[in-house]
Amino acid sequence: MLAPLTEQINDILPQTQCGKCGYPGCRPYAEAIANKEADINKCPPGGEEGIHELAALLGVPFKSFEAGVVLKPKSVAFIDENICIGCTLCLQACPVDAIAGASKLMHTIIASLCTGCELCVAPCPVDCISMLPLSQQTVTREEKHAAANAARARYEFRLERMARDKREKAERLAQKTAALAQQAAAPTDEQTIIRAAIARARMQASAVKPQNTEKLTPEQQAQIAASDARRAQAHAPSNPDAKDKE
Repeated sequence: MLAPLTEQINDILPQTQCGKCGYPGCRPYAEAIANKEADINKCPPGGEEGIHELAALLGVPFKSFEAGVVLKPKSVAFIDENICIGCTLCLQACPVDAIAGASKLMHTIIASLCTGCELCVAPCPVDCISMLPLSQQTVTREEKHAAANAARARYEFRLERMARDKREKAERLAQKTAALAQQAAAPTDEQTIIRAAIARARMQASAVKPQNTEKLTPEQQAQIAASDARRAQAHAPSNPDAKDKE
């Protein structure tokens, strides 16, 4: 059973994901060709050999590249490690994970994985990336398609990893937001806790009554009454708003 036309076209494309065709990747370009929205001569990395393959698949005449299109030899990126500042911008730009490195550490190109898309060159803030042409060598059609399939597998894996990282980041953010909302709803305000403790102490103090007072003289009872009055006045609720104004 034949694969859908888009898949057959995509199998012919070089899988550099370079965007030189005007589309954000090889598959979007393949979809545009299948929908007759794009010509078959928009992929410089595929060369004229790629155009011939697309023409044969679609049963249309060969159409050469438009004027002004420059066909470059197969190249790989190279990072001058003496200049690299470890900004990671090239890592973020590489569609096939062909760059090794970490933040503030030197980066390097894994030449065997590099497709020569040049997407890492422009983002570099210190211009330490250059494209080095590979030595001319005969590559069979089978070898070229095998390299393209390997590049596509790395590209698709990268997309899956980025989507997973995005989901996990959103989940962590949602959990943090929920925790903050729960914390805000709980009565953890320090002033509130202090005022509640003072109120409980005042209630307990006001509930304390002198014991064994039935045999006291009137003078002693008067002294106790005066003491109770002073204690009640001392524990009388204060106006926190008034203190704040002071």
